Amino acid sequence: MEAFGEWIGSILDFYNEYVGTYALMFLLIPVGLLYTFWLKGIQLRQLKHALAVVRGKYDNPDDTGDINHFQALCAALSATIGTGNIAGVALGIYYGGPGAVFWLWVTGFLGMATKFAECTLSLKYRTVHEDGSVSGGPMYYIEHACKKTLGRLAKPLAILFAVGGVLCSLGTGNMAQSNSMADAVNRFVIPIGDGYQIPKYLIGLILAGLVWLVVVGGIKRIGKVAEKMVPFMATLYIGAALLVVIFNIADIPGIFVMIFKGAFTPVGATGGFIGSTIMLTMRYGIARGLFSNEAGQGSAAIAHAAAKTEYPVREGLVAMTGPLLDTLIICTLTALVILSTGAWTCGEMGAAMTYQAFETGLDWTVGETKLGGIVVSIGLLLFAFTTAISWSYYGDRCVGYLFGQRWVMPYRYVYCVFIFIGAVWAKELVWKFVDAVITVMTVPNLIALIILSPVVVKMTKEYFAQNHETLR
Repeated sequence: MEAFGEWIGSILDFYNEYVGTYALMFLLIPVGLLYTFWLKGIQLRQLKHALAVVRGKYDNPDDTGDINHFQALCAALSATIGTGNIAGVALGIYYGGPGAVFWLWVTGFLGMATKFAECTLSLKYRTVHEDGSVSGGPMYYIEHACKKTLGRLAKPLAILFAVGGVLCSLGTGNMAQSNSMADAVNRFVIPIGDGYQIPKYLIGLILAGLVWLVVVGGIKRIGKVAEKMVPFMATLYIGAALLVVIFNIADIPGIFVMIFKGAFTPVGATGGFIGSTIMLTMRYGIARGLFSNEAGQGSAAIAHAAAKTEYPVREGLVAMTGPLLDTLIICTLTALVILSTGAWTCGEMGAAMTYQAFETGLDWTVGETKLGGIVVSIGLLLFAFTTAISWSYYGDRCVGYLFGQRWVMPYRYVYCVFIFIGAVWAKELVWKFVDAVITVMTVPNLIALIILSPVVVKMTKEYFAQNHETLR
């Protein structure tokens, strides 16, 4: 079994090294740049209006859809605010050095425009089922809107995206999350006796059961759970991170210099950073940025397509705020905590590095445990759990597209089985699988976004022209 795992790992290494990484680097950033230019910096120009929509100013309960704007945003954020914000940022710094944070910022800022585009298209081309529920996402706009340009290739490309969506739901949103939760329970939360650990199979069974209780109710139950959990967990984690940053405020200017310098002249770290090239720094910054905010991947577009609205652009604006909170705020705070406490040179990687950073920054003890460790443990568990429940919806929409709605419920059973598998699998293999399947989903979506850019620009201009007086 160990030899089989090594064989699979070597195949995933080859794919990630020579195919997936470069496909993302040469598509993700250019698409974000193009939309930022074509939409005249919509991330900044229309942020005020986007926040007004999120607050519910334009909500209409009679509009077509399953959930309101805020619930749709929370469902999408619950999928993106996950292990990427805690373990993913640390992995990026470990492999790519402090400079990886710069490329994570670039991915986040440009990703705001990309996410606006993909979510706007998802609303425009979504499907309303006989029971009144809706399904949307890149698979629909790839098939229907790209047909004129791609001809017979449109349908296979849409199918490839949907297959990638199912694989990502089982990897990105499932196994990576349950693996991190299992580690958090044993390493950080419940140390019992002399090194005793709860068996991972038992943790996996409990996690699978808890996830099932939520996902069986579909997007409406997921939305209700997410709108309660996301604000709480984000406030808790941001508050704790800000405390650490304030305690180390004198070091922050130097850290920003180190990040910008490291983006173009990579610097090594004792026991941590193992790379030495700009390409490696970019690779890990971009990869972790995509894993964190999913802009360009097309996944969040599936959740936003369920929003109650008759204006696709309006939900695109709501979606645009996701990378702002997820990457530019939460991931940045994680990076500042890691770098300001010196934890990036501790030799740990992933969540263990972030745990070390918070323990150093918030070293007050609660019983025998430091406060920082408690915050990371709770944050990791909540972030990962909400990500797992939201990604089940992404997967079941893709399954519904591929095989029909009757296969959605069997998929949910399979999804919970993979929660168990992720909890017991080796960490390195899980993350290699995650990085590999992301590209299967992302590349078809980015191709479609390039083709459909005139449609997005036209819809955006029409929306702001038609609603000019209302938006004043």
